[in-house]
Amino acid sequence: MKIAVINSGSSSIKFKLFLMPSGEVLAQMIVEKIAEHTSKITLRFKNETKELHQHIANHHEGLKFINSTLKELHIVEHFSSLDAIAHRVVHGGDFFQNATLIDGAAIQKIKEFIPLAPLHNPSNLEGILVTLKKAPNVPQIAVFDTAFHATMPREAYLYALPLSLYEKHKIRRYGFHGTSHAYVMQEVAKEMGKSQKALNIITLHLGGGSSACAIKAGKSIDTSMGFTPLEGLMMGTRSGDIDPAIILYLQRELGFSIEQVDKLLNKESGLLGVCGEIDVREIQKKDDEHARTAIEMMARRAKKYIGAYIALLGRVDAIALTAGIGENSSLMREKILQDLELLGIELDKEANSQNSKKISKPNSKIEVFVVKTDEELQMAREASVLVANSKGHL
Repeated sequence: MKIAVINSGSSSIKFKLFLMPSGEVLAQMIVEKIAEHTSKITLRFKNETKELHQHIANHHEGLKFINSTLKELHIVEHFSSLDAIAHRVVHGGDFFQNATLIDGAAIQKIKEFIPLAPLHNPSNLEGILVTLKKAPNVPQIAVFDTAFHATMPREAYLYALPLSLYEKHKIRRYGFHGTSHAYVMQEVAKEMGKSQKALNIITLHLGGGSSACAIKAGKSIDTSMGFTPLEGLMMGTRSGDIDPAIILYLQRELGFSIEQVDKLLNKESGLLGVCGEIDVREIQKKDDEHARTAIEMMARRAKKYIGAYIALLGRVDAIALTAGIGENSSLMREKILQDLELLGIELDKEANSQNSKKISKPNSKIEVFVVKTDEELQMAREASVLVANSKGHL
């Protein structure tokens, strides 16, 4: 079964073609700087990487270019010959609780949730609409970043605000990075040789955007991101948790506009705001107070969420760290996990320094894993199951 995974951003298209159920990657392409004078196209095929530069006017042209390239390389004749196409959609509101086959009703619902994700859902939807025209008879599936967290209980997703704000305006915690958290959970279960339903796991997706998730018996019961991806952990340019009254102070006392506050919290805060740098690799090289403080702050926030989620879960079998920082920064992992022996976490520093898959000591009550996330593969998995079930077979 050949399944394409498409992630349409505002000025980019990420495309990956899988052979399922093996998960083999047949080809992948990234089209960047769409609508700019010169677009950048990166193609990876048969262990080779090629980079092209030409003008791509819009998403339609971008997908047309991908389609013609696949044909030239004799990978697939046309999008219409694929078995399924999976699309990343950032926000599914409180309606979509699983990946879903795309039809008119689903498109309408995705449109309804645009106010909740104005920077993402419109471009996600654009990719869907263009692809539907190119391959109208191919099953197309929407996979939502929010769906994995739909299992959170009411007391977890509600804010302590007047209930009418949720009932009328859907202001609640939704959570994001769900596809990554789901993938990591499955990989940890495989490593431990246990059923997902038998495990309680804490997952930490630490990248440019970061989030924590408490997973009980295979289901998300709490996550650090909330109504938007701004809440929770300290991130590359996002503040994470702050006192909400700071926003009022900025506006009332310092004259900040709504737009300025938005830019400050989403694009000028986090690691960048504290030390002037986003890339943890570069921050670790610096020998100054601001850099050290930024590292300590990020680790401290993550450590606090681990403690909170251990309290919520009661019993924790494993902790998994993933994404760019979680997978590659042994220093950040050590800062987060050190001095937690009383909670049953014993870090193996040597295994951690070697970026081993398992970085806890053999006698650690809670096992700790480093997992390379693969959101695209998870999307392909969910799509293949949905398509197979819709056809009445596995």
